[in-house]
Amino acid sequence: MSEQFDVIIVGGGPAGLAAGLYASRMDLRSVLVDRGPLGGQLLNTELIEDYPGIDSILGQELAVKMGDHARRFGLDIREFEPVSEVDAESDVRVVRLESGHELRAPAVILAAGGLPRKLGVPGEAEFAGRGVSYCAVCDGAFFKNEVLAVVGGGDAALEEGDFLTRYASKVHIIHRRDQFRAQPILQDRARANKKIDFVMDAQVREIVGNGKTNAVKYESRGELMELPVGGVFIFVGFIPNSRVLKVHADHDAEGYLVTDPEMRTSVPGIWAVGDVRAQLTKQIATAVGDGTTAAVSASAYVSSLRDKVRASA
Repeated sequence: MSEQFDVIIVGGGPAGLAAGLYASRMDLRSVLVDRGPLGGQLLNTELIEDYPGIDSILGQELAVKMGDHARRFGLDIREFEPVSEVDAESDVRVVRLESGHELRAPAVILAAGGLPRKLGVPGEAEFAGRGVSYCAVCDGAFFKNEVLAVVGGGDAALEEGDFLTRYASKVHIIHRRDQFRAQPILQDRARANKKIDFVMDAQVREIVGNGKTNAVKYESRGELMELPVGGVFIFVGFIPNSRVLKVHADHDAEGYLVTDPEMRTSVPGIWAVGDVRAQLTKQIATAVGDGTTAAVSASAYVSSLRDKVRASA
């Protein structure tokens, strides 16, 4: 069974929801599919303080507001619909769902985001869900009064490390470099938190335990150290979900899709927005801008195809 649309949006984070909002406002038959609930990385963020015009808002609350806003303009939103692949057939783009259902449209906006990057050290897979986590908002409450390790040095590591101190008795932030990549405001906040300390120039070598995590081993300046912890939270980046594309599209060395200023990929009729796209920043504000630009560009593309059909009739 298949359905026909003007635009299909794959992914329900800020970029996808913005694209769906604008596509629907331009009277395009638009559908958005997401493998889980709406929100994407918003659902893994406790408090948002850097979205223009909003001093502070919970990630889940912003996700609900964005979803409701898009629905009011007629966007067809389908949650818990995992996509198996995105393909191209002549002037038609095909989104195949794991359910076996097909969605077909001349335009697809890929807003599929990414998955947490793994450290790839012994014990990581073994203790996943038993002390190893990639989401502080999801799992932090399970670690009350525990000593925790956070691995990473970017915005997510420092934000989530700060968040975890509301549950943990102590949080050690382990970073492989001697300086953080996170925004200065996040660094200042973490340094001001008495529950946080920093382990710099340190490479995690192993996560150990007995049924559940009880320590992390790391190497610093040639010396192997062991830090007793009740949990390890890993924030070392994302792997973009670009492999969902069955057709080849230009991408960088890490798999992020390369686009032009209109968010078009090298495959006609396919746009890439948000965290799946190669870009300098990965913020809510830039994701929303990506989605808006892609929707306007896709609308012009769909209109041009309609004009060609009319001209040939």
